[in-house]
Amino acid sequence: MLYFIPAWYLQDEWKESEQLWYRRRMRTETDDTVKQIQLFQRNDVCDYQILLLSYAPNLRHFLHRQSAFRAPYWSVFDAIQEVRRKKQAVLSFHNLNWPRNIEFVYTPFSVIAMLNREKYANVEFGEYGNPIQVDLYRNGQINRKNIYDDRGFVSCTSVYENGQKTYDQYLTDKGVWKLCHFADGHVAVNPRSNQYLIRTQKEEYSIPFLKASYGSMAEVVEEVFAAFLRTTQNTDLFCAAAHEQHLALLARQLAGRKTIFSVFGKRLQIADNLAIVQALSHCDCIVADSEDNLETLFAQRGLEAVPKVNIPPYDTRLDQGISMQLSVQKILLPVDHLTAETMEEAVKYLAAYLKENADARVHLFTRNAAFDREEVLLKQVRQILKDNGYPQEWARKENTNKFESILDPEEQIPVYFVVEQCVDELSANKCLREQRLLVDLADTPDLFLQISSVGMGVPQILKTATQYMRPGKNGRIIQDLSRLGEYLSFYLESLANWNEAMIHSYELGKTHTAQYLVEQWKGVVDRFGNSTDIAAGNGRFQ
Repeated sequence: MLYFIPAWYLQDEWKESEQLWYRRRMRTETDDTVKQIQLFQRNDVCDYQILLLSYAPNLRHFLHRQSAFRAPYWSVFDAIQEVRRKKQAVLSFHNLNWPRNIEFVYTPFSVIAMLNREKYANVEFGEYGNPIQVDLYRNGQINRKNIYDDRGFVSCTSVYENGQKTYDQYLTDKGVWKLCHFADGHVAVNPRSNQYLIRTQKEEYSIPFLKASYGSMAEVVEEVFAAFLRTTQNTDLFCAAAHEQHLALLARQLAGRKTIFSVFGKRLQIADNLAIVQALSHCDCIVADSEDNLETLFAQRGLEAVPKVNIPPYDTRLDQGISMQLSVQKILLPVDHLTAETMEEAVKYLAAYLKENADARVHLFTRNAAFDREEVLLKQVRQILKDNGYPQEWARKENTNKFESILDPEEQIPVYFVVEQCVDELSANKCLREQRLLVDLADTPDLFLQISSVGMGVPQILKTATQYMRPGKNGRIIQDLSRLGEYLSFYLESLANWNEAMIHSYELGKTHTAQYLVEQWKGVVDRFGNSTDIAAGNGRFQ
């Protein structure tokens, strides 16, 4: 059996990051574990199960959003709360136990319950329209918050005093409290219900907690997780997302077990971190999502003996973009990791090229979801344009009112710089389909944009060569930004050059398909899991 241990946490808490439907998502939910689960599920690689260490009352909704609804899982907090239910249940806030004479006021965001002309409660909903929490008020201040599980019961209740949370109580599906997590971090166990439930496919065990109180929630999670590990086999393989929240815990509990750590993006700061390196040094293999992370791992003293392999989380899919159907030529410029100096030079040389090619447009790509992010970027670009003698009006929000555009002379000046805020992969993929060219000037190019560009046949201009860009084939390396206009002209003003790069992209994409990733993972599982029913792949370990 292969067990995936994800890092689905809300900052440094043992909780999921589910949010209210009307709040803007500030970061993507998709990570390496999500992609690995999708890959194993769709290609029937081997038997697997998710081991969830975080409190996730809306896990079923999360898995549905990630196209992994039927993925098997075991949850630490389900064990703590003795929850046996697996299926979602329809829950209406009308069916809750409300006082008599309650009146519901429907707003565009939530439902407010009024009692005797005072605010009694506020019902909040998730992305699927299901109630996920009810805030209760007394004398105008919140005094309790009930969190609802998507399986149809109150899962946790938070108690407040003077507007400040004092403790969380985790409940069974019958309403009996199991743990009380206080604001100072310590945890108390209900003496009348001081056991947790470990369930396997064949049996279930009711095990008493070892203590009446714990110094932190991490201690509780570790104890319950250790109890579950006793039901597994020594031949089982564990693939864990490398994350500081649980890295030390896993290093202790998985000592002597077959373990793979998955390093993804910038989630873990490995360089010069002795504690992290020591935790990683005891695993059987480290899977890096990119060559940059692989090189970082190679540079760490203490990891020399650990086998390492680069398996990207994303596969290349042939998805021809629509840039050739558009009247303008869109240039995608990721800006989140550019230095101020690089940004200034890039905008200066892009503006010089735009003066020659009126059909080109620059799309500033950012994953930052802050509400003022667009205006901040446009203001920065306007200042650079002004300093270099170009019209500031080139960088502004486009006016969608056609009548105002006709009446206002300023609107006759074309918009050459626009902002693309793409937090998740779906919106980033949609944006990239319209781009004629990717210009990523960061020291470490955006991995998802690179892989998607290969699948869509979009040429790339980068500062360094990568496994997804072969210089002279599907892109070019630029060391001197003063030559940016020359490279832009090469692809945008010659359809033959652009088509040649597109063909090379498609050829390169054939070597990074989903089947390629499956073979890579089969190689890892076969080598470290000693599985006899999985054929070895062609992954190269270093």
